[in-house]
Formats: sequence, structure tokens, C-alpha cells
Amino acid sequence: MIPPLLFFLIFKYYPMLNAVLAFKDYNVIKGIWGSPWVGFKHFELFFKNPLFWTLLKNTLLLSGYLILAGFPIPIILALMINELRGKRFKKFVQMVTFAPYFISTVVMVSIVMLFLSPRLGFANVVLNYFGLESVNFLGDPGMFRSIYVWSDIWQTAGYSAVIYLAALAGIDPTLYEAAKVDGASRFQKIWHVDLPGIVPTIVIILILNVGNVMAIGFEKVYLLQNPLNQVNSEIIATYVYRIGLLNANYSFATAVGLFNSVINLILLLTVNGLAKRLTNNSIW
Repeated sequence: MIPPLLFFLIFKYYPMLNAVLAFKDYNVIKGIWGSPWVGFKHFELFFKNPLFWTLLKNTLLLSGYLILAGFPIPIILALMINELRGKRFKKFVQMVTFAPYFISTVVMVSIVMLFLSPRLGFANVVLNYFGLESVNFLGDPGMFRSIYVWSDIWQTAGYSAVIYLAALAGIDPTLYEAAKVDGASRFQKIWHVDLPGIVPTIVIILILNVGNVMAIGFEKVYLLQNPLNQVNSEIIATYVYRIGLLNANYSFATAVGLFNSVINLILLLTVNGLAKRLTNNSIW
């Protein structure tokens, strides 16, 4: 157990001490611990910023959309794959749905941008074929969230479904035999055997997803972002990068990051408590 414990201590817990930077005016010469204390100055600057509520709204809406649309699809996909009888076809479906997960974010965003290109993109070629005008998908702020969410679902649904397939494999076979004896249809087996059997896994994954609401991926949002869709695509993570890191305002960036982490922790504790009360399943 020593190597993994050392990994978490050195790379996870020790860096947390540097969160003190959020309460200081960082000076490169004096270092983190030698820089002067300023209290909640950087938090106040962030909260009083005219963009604060816009950034918070964009972050929550994008994360909420991703959870609402993306959470049930891997479950449905896993149930459908589990019902396939042909082994070869089953493996083929698993491979096709799982493969996009191994595409890097940069390559995946490039594929999306080429697919949705206003001039030569496949989507607009199809629209033009039916006599419709080309659409600048990535230039429309109203379409940004849908592009982000559904491309993410396409990329990660197969990978997420593997967890549920593993949970389905652990269901007692005698339950299926009893359901068959009782004359249950395939849908009734899914509803009364499969779903109850994977409820603990569903609850744990949901808790973890909600616990990362404020920590939505920076990389993909930043790559899909442009001046035309920035009104909806600017989230807290990209704002921190622009203001905190590009302008070398490290204390401000740390303060915003700490704010994100605290909100995530509160959400995680809240959802975990609710899940424990309602379903008797929780992380701890």
C-alpha cells in the first residue's frame, strides 16, 4: 500500500497546502509563504466582478445539461448491449461505442469543427442538399451547449456503459430464472431485475458526477470557444485561465479554484446524504 499512499500524499494532499495562495498577494521573490496576507481580497474581487453571475450561470447550465442528458444514456446503452444475443455483434457494438473514448480531446474537437464547418462541413453539405442555408453552428451561442454535451456523450457513453455492464454481470442468474418461470417479458426482466441490480452503481456514479458539477472540463470548452459563442461558452475555468494565468494573477486564480472546490465539496456531501436517506446507498 506504500506506493499509492505516497502518490496521494505527495501529488494530492501536499499541494493542498499551497491553497493558502488564495489569501495572499503572490510575490515571485518572496514565494508562497513569504507573500503578504490579504485575507478575502481575491474572493471579493471575484464576487463583485460583473461577470461573476454570468460565469456561474454558464458553468451550472453546461454541467446540468451534461448530467441530465449524459447520465441516463450509458445506462440505457448498457441495458441494450446486455440484451444482445449474438456474441460477435455484441462485441462489435461494444467496440464501436467504446472506441471514441480513446480519441484525444484535441482530435475530437477538430473532428467536430470539421463536421460543423460553415462551408465544407458534412452537416451543412446535407442542409444544402435539401435546399437549406448553411448554418454557422459554432458561431451561434445558443448551439454551443448542445454541441459540447452531445459530442461528449458520443465520446464517453461507451466507456461509461462498461461500468454498468460490469454491474449487470454481477446480478444473480437465479433472479433471471425466477423471472422466466413467472412469465416475465424481456422488458419486465430489465425493469424488475436489471435496474434494481445496478441501482447502487447508478447512485454512486450520480453522486460523483454531481460532485464535479463546477469542475467541468476546461480543455474542450476552451477549444470549442470563439468570440461569437463566448457569451455562453465562457465558464469559470476558462475565465481563470484568461485572467488568472495569462495575466499572471496566480492568487486570483487560486481563489477562484478554491471557490470551485468548496462548492463541489458541498454538492458532494449534500447529494451523498440525500442518496443515503433515500436509497441506503452512498459513497460512505
